Amino acid sequence: MKEKNVGIHKLCHMRNQCIKHDVCPMNLFQNLVAGKWKLLILWYLSYNVLRFSELKSMLPGVTQKMLTQQLRSLEEDNIIYRTVYPVVPPKVEYGLTDAGKKIIPILEQMQKFGAEYLNDTYEEVIN
Repeated sequence: MKEKNVGIHKLCHMRNQCIKHDVCPMNLFQNLVAGKWKLLILWYLSYNVLRFSELKSMLPGVTQKMLTQQLRSLEEDNIIYRTVYPVVPPKVEYGLTDAGKKIIPILEQMQKFGAEYLNDTYEEVIN
């Protein structure tokens, strides 16, 4: 057991599995997907390669600057890839990397939870 890692994992209920890492895996995951738009970007890219304009239209309220920042961050973390086509006007497409595709089951579980939560809440309201 690395002594330097004990502190960051001291209170974690998964510390026996995480102690070998210098970074808490849960903190790492949170940092990868944290951001107002990242989860939705990943959700929309989970089954489609999309252009910037398509993503922007799917995210009402997102500014071009914010979308660009979120996409760059996901690209830097190797969660998504960007393909630039040498045409005028420029054509840019985004998709999930192999690492990004591993998030799809998590996203599907989140969507399932959301749907079940809505159904349960609706049932409570009408009963």
